[in-house]
Amino acid sequence: MSAVGERFRIKHALPAARWPTPEEAARARLFQPAPIGRRLMAEQRTWVPAMVPWRATDEGFVTDEVLAWYARFAEGRPGVMVVEATGIRDVASGPLLRIGDDRFIPGLRRLVETVRARSDGHTRLFIQLIDFVAVRRRPEPAKYFHRHLGVDETLRRRMAHAAADPAWLAADERAIREHLLASLLDDRAFVEAVLTPRQLEALDFGYRERIWDTHLPWIAELPRVLPGLFAEAGRRAEDAGFDGVELHYAHAYTMSSFLSRLNVRDDGYGGPREHRVRLPLEVLAATRARVGADYVVGIRYLGDDVVAGGSDVEEAAWFGARFAAAGVDYLSVSKGGRFEDAKQPRVGEAVYPYTGRSGYECMPTVISDARGPFGRNVPLAARIRAAVREAGHTTPIVTSGGIGTFEQAEAILERGEADFVAAARQTLADPDWFRKTRLGYGHLVRRCEFTNYCEGLDQHHKQVTCKLWDRLDLDGTDVRLAADGKRRLGAPPWTPPAE
Repeated sequence: MSAVGERFRIKHALPAARWPTPEEAARARLFQPAPIGRRLMAEQRTWVPAMVPWRATDEGFVTDEVLAWYARFAEGRPGVMVVEATGIRDVASGPLLRIGDDRFIPGLRRLVETVRARSDGHTRLFIQLIDFVAVRRRPEPAKYFHRHLGVDETLRRRMAHAAADPAWLAADERAIREHLLASLLDDRAFVEAVLTPRQLEALDFGYRERIWDTHLPWIAELPRVLPGLFAEAGRRAEDAGFDGVELHYAHAYTMSSFLSRLNVRDDGYGGPREHRVRLPLEVLAATRARVGADYVVGIRYLGDDVVAGGSDVEEAAWFGARFAAAGVDYLSVSKGGRFEDAKQPRVGEAVYPYTGRSGYECMPTVISDARGPFGRNVPLAARIRAAVREAGHTTPIVTSGGIGTFEQAEAILERGEADFVAAARQTLADPDWFRKTRLGYGHLVRRCEFTNYCEGLDQHHKQVTCKLWDRLDLDGTDVRLAADGKRRLGAPPWTPPAE
C-alpha cells in the first residue's frame, strides 16, 4: 500500500454551505474589484487556475474543442482565468497548447476573442507558460535492455563483480544484454547490483532528465536559453491579446526544479537558495523587459515540494519576497505534484507526478487524514503573503486547493490569507458557480465531490470532463462528445432564471 493509502483513510463529507443573497454577495470581498500589476483591474477576486484539458492538436494548435472549453468557463464570468500550461518551445509535446512560434498566435488570438465575447468582457485572461525536460514512457524490458541501456566499461566491471566472473569484462555486448534481461525474471538482485540507480529508474519508470544533468549539453545550457524563450512566449501572448502571462514555476517541471532544494547544479544555478532563485529571477526579468512594465507577469510556484529533501514553506516565503521585490505582478501558490514520489507507471505509460503523496497534496480528495482536504493548502499562501507584506510589497497572492463554497472563499479573504481565491475542480464541476453565487442562486451550484475523477482522466491523457455532468443529455443539440463517444465535453448551459 502506498504512503498515501496508509495515512489517508477518513472519508470526509462536503462542508455545509450557506449561499449569500444577491445583496450579501454585492458586499462580499470575493466580488470586489482588485488590481493586478500597474494598470489591470480584475472585476472580482474569483480565479480559475490553469487546467490541461487535452483538447489541442498534436501539433499544439487551438481547436474548436479548446475554444468551447474556455468559452464555457467564461460564461461563469470569473474575475481571472488562466489558460492551461502552454509550451514555450517549438517541439512536439502531444495535445498540449504551444506558443513557441508565431504560427500559434492566430489560434491563440481566437481563444482570447472567444473568452472576451462569452464573458461579455468581464474576465481577465492570462496564459500559463511552461518548459519541461524529457520524460519517456516506461519501456518494455526487452526494449530497454536491447536498445536503451548503455553498455560501457563501468557496467562491465559491475557485472563482472556481481557475477564473480571476469569473463563479462570482454563478453559480447549482445550476451550482456540478453543475460541481464533473463536475470530480470529470476534474479532481480543481480540486475540491481549491475545497473546504476538512474538506469534502474529508466527501466522501472521510464527515462527522465533532471535539470542538474549538466553533462548533457542541452541541460547545461538551460540558463542561457530559457530567459529568451520565456520572453518571446510573453511577446506572443501579448500579441495574441492576453491580459498577462503566468510563468509556470510549479510542480515537476523545469523552473520548479531550479527552485527546489534538490537542485545540485554547480554552475551558480543550484545549491544555495540564492543560486537556485537566480534563473527564475532572470526569466522574470527577461519576460518583463520584452513585454513592458504595464503588462501583467505573474508566477505560479510551490509553497511546499512535499518530497524528501525538497523545499518547504519557509523557502517559498523567501522566494516570494524575492519575486515581489523583482516586480512580479502576482504570486499563485500551489503544492507538491512532483516526480520524485510518483507511483510506478504501467509499461508504455509515462510517470505521472500526481500519484504520490506530493500529488495528493496538490489535489487533495475527500479520502484524507483528520485535517481533510478543504482549504488544505491555504496556510502556505498565508505564510507567503505575510513574508511578502513584511518585506514591504503589496503583491497579490492567489490561493487554491479544495475550495468549493462561498463561505470558504470569503473567510480566506476576510482573514487576509490571500487576495484572490482560485478553484479548479469546483469550477470544472460547475463553470457558472461564481456567477450563480453572485446573483443569489448559490443553491443551484453543482458542487464538486473532490473524488478526482477528472484527475484520473488527465493521468491517462484523456479529454478531461466532470462525472457530475459528462453523461447528461448526450443526445442533446450541439453536444460535443469525447473521443470515446461516451462523455460530453462541456457542462450543460445555464441561464439565470430571471433572464
